[in-house]
Amino acid sequence: MLEAFTAALSLITASEIGDKTFFMAVILASRYPRKPVFLGVVTALAAMTILSVWIGQLIVLLPKLFSQYLPPSLSFLNQISIDRVAALLFLIFGIKLLYSAREMSAQTDVEVMAEAEEAVEDSERKFKQRHTAWKIFIESCVLTFVAEWGDRTQFATITLAASKDAIGVMLGGIVGHTICALIAVIGGRAIASHISERTITIIGGILFIILAIVSIAFGGK
Repeated sequence: MLEAFTAALSLITASEIGDKTFFMAVILASRYPRKPVFLGVVTALAAMTILSVWIGQLIVLLPKLFSQYLPPSLSFLNQISIDRVAALLFLIFGIKLLYSAREMSAQTDVEVMAEAEEAVEDSERKFKQRHTAWKIFIESCVLTFVAEWGDRTQFATITLAASKDAIGVMLGGIVGHTICALIAVIGGRAIASHISERTITIIGGILFIILAIVSIAFGGK
């Protein structure tokens, strides 16, 4: 459980700072009271983490449920180790992130911030009379959940939950997201100007590759 918690915490914290949802939290916190923004962002990220862990566990469970129906020609699938599959996925994620970092230009940070601001502006046009704490909470929650869907950290959480202790992954993911949300809401504007999306992407890529090596060397939950 400790290994899963540490892996999820380090991966989420390193990957989330400086991404689109981080900048969204920064922008929202600069316009509205911080407390409902923080609670909305954390609620959305916690819900996404729990959903991702559930999907990861389902991926592990389904082959076991249907293994008896596999034809003899596909019986070798029962022998495939989840840890090996996870290691391969982590390696692919890591290489992809490092390649993406190599292709990033100096304008990438500006583009990510612009995308986040555009998403917030679009959301504000939909949420009329949004000045109450409850409506700020709802806007922050919905906006963050939609932006986080399909994010690299979601796939990372799913993969971790399929290969490691689910409770550890869930707790580590939630704590990691909470730390990032807190940083964004409290000191986001000051920190955002010093964040390099390229650097964050490189760190994330290296962490994925490290997780791939660990999954191979110390397979098993």
